[in-house]
Amino acid sequence: MSKVTSADGTSIAYTRAGQGPAVILVDGALSFRAQSINTDLATALAGHFTVYTYDRRGRGESGETPPSTPEREIEDLAAIAAEAGGPVRLYGTSSGAALALAAVENGLPVERLALYEPPFIVDDTRPAIPADYLARLDELAAAGRRADMVRYFMRRGVGLPAPVVAMMRFMPAWSTLKAVAHTLPYDAALVAPYERGVPYPEGHWSSVKAPTLVMDGGKSQPWIRNAARSLAGLLPNAEHRTLEGQTHIVKPAALAPVLEGFFR
Repeated sequence: MSKVTSADGTSIAYTRAGQGPAVILVDGALSFRAQSINTDLATALAGHFTVYTYDRRGRGESGETPPSTPEREIEDLAAIAAEAGGPVRLYGTSSGAALALAAVENGLPVERLALYEPPFIVDDTRPAIPADYLARLDELAAAGRRADMVRYFMRRGVGLPAPVVAMMRFMPAWSTLKAVAHTLPYDAALVAPYERGVPYPEGHWSSVKAPTLVMDGGKSQPWIRNAARSLAGLLPNAEHRTLEGQTHIVKPAALAPVLEGFFR
C-alpha cells in the first residue's frame, strides 16, 4: 500500500500491481480496496497492465478533509493518475463510473474510458429518486445514523424491495457497510442529477472525446441497462456492450477479458 496527497491535502491510499500501461479502477458506493470486486479484477488485469486500485476519500486507509465534493473526488483521482504518470486507461463501476466520467469531462487525461452500469435513471422503468434524496442522506449523516443511511440508499437509491433491505442487517458485511455509510452523500452528489427519470441533457459530456466502452449486464434491471445504452449513444466516441449473464455485481472473470481487449 502507498499513499498520494490530493490537492486539498487529503491522503489517498492506493495499491499498484502488475506491469504495462497504467489502468486505474474506480469503486462504486460503499466499496474500498479491502471490500471490492475490483481487487480480483486488478489481479486478473495485472498480467498486462500496471493496475491502480485506491480507497476513495473517507474509506479504508484514505483520509478525509471536509467538505467532500465531486470536485475533491476528481482531484483525488487526478492525484492517482499523476502518480501513474501521464494519460491512463480508466475504468469505473456504478457510481465510480459516474466519477470517472466526471473526471474526464473536467480534463483528466485518459487514453481509454470504460464504464460499467452507472446508476442513472433516464426513463420510467423504475421510480426516480425522491426530490429530497440528497438532503435526506445529509440529514442522516449529520445525526450519525449510518445504519439508516445504508437502508435509505438501498431502498430509494438502489431500488431494492423493502423485505430485502430489512434482511441486510443479518449479512456478514453489514458492519463494513455501516463503517463507510457516511460517504454515501459523495456518491449521491455524482449521480443524483441523472436519476430523475428524464433523458440525459442534449449535448451533455460532449467534451469526453476518448474512446469509451459503456457496459451493462444481461441480467441487470431494465432501467440501468437502458441508461447504459442511452449513455453510449450520447457520448461522442462510445460503444455499448452487454455482458451476458452478468448483473450489477459483475464477475471479474467475465469483465477482465473485455477490458483487456479494449485497453490494449
